[in-house]
Amino acid sequence: MKVKERGNWNSGRNLGLPTVFFLCFFFFIVGFFSCTLIFQISSSAGLRQRMLESTDVEDTATLDLVPSGESGDDSITSIPFQVLSWRPRVLYFPNFATAEQCESIISMAKAQLRPSKLALRKGETMESTEGVRTSSGMFISADEDKTGILDFIDEKIARATMIPRSNGEAYNVLRYEVGQKYNSHYDAFNPSEYGPQKSQRVASFLLYLSDVEEGGETMFPYENDNLDFNYDFKDCIGLKVKPHRGDGILFYSLFINGTIDPTSLHGSCPVIKGEKWVATKWIRDQEQEE
Repeated sequence: MKVKERGNWNSGRNLGLPTVFFLCFFFFIVGFFSCTLIFQISSSAGLRQRMLESTDVEDTATLDLVPSGESGDDSITSIPFQVLSWRPRVLYFPNFATAEQCESIISMAKAQLRPSKLALRKGETMESTEGVRTSSGMFISADEDKTGILDFIDEKIARATMIPRSNGEAYNVLRYEVGQKYNSHYDAFNPSEYGPQKSQRVASFLLYLSDVEEGGETMFPYENDNLDFNYDFKDCIGLKVKPHRGDGILFYSLFINGTIDPTSLHGSCPVIKGEKWVATKWIRDQEQEE
């Protein structure tokens, strides 16, 4: 009786010893380099993550300082931040100010609050823009604050942004009560809409002075180049940052070439429950006159 052959085993013998050896060697090389590549990628990602997570100021004690210029510092400082978005450039600064500092700024502003106003485009009037911005606010500079708190915050913002203090406007301290909001808008002024500008707003720093139980988020509806030209400027969509007392966010209104970043459109969602307090610092591309 003949035994039935299984599979094509005999056909494998026809490959010959050199061919089998070559195939084994080939697959060994492929496997070796694949494992090496995966290990390198994993190690690189882990190292990068550890470097990004290292924000301990004490780690800088072992660093050798280099001589600073007359306007520089003789110490190394660390201000932790998180990148929330690259388009637009939005950075988040946790615990930028203390609870006591926030309460002091609110106390300074309360008695001087007035209905917030808008910079009007050509052809606009107060009546035609009614309801766009419904908060109340006031302006105060660091020089007007006898406590020195705004002077400290000014200095810290300058370090975080690497833009001189002299380029900053006075603080616009704002209060949003239930139902109040600010429709999406740009902080930079397009000359074709607002007329010629002596200087331009490069960036904005928002220091949240209070928690908000519900609503009141800062929104960026065009985040990640989602430019919807049918967008209703009242809608609270896109990247949304919930206010937390003492935290700050920084976003840039201009590209490096000085043109307006269309994704920097932003607004304040309506407060649903609670009260929102925020101190806004607009930073320009030129030194501001006192």
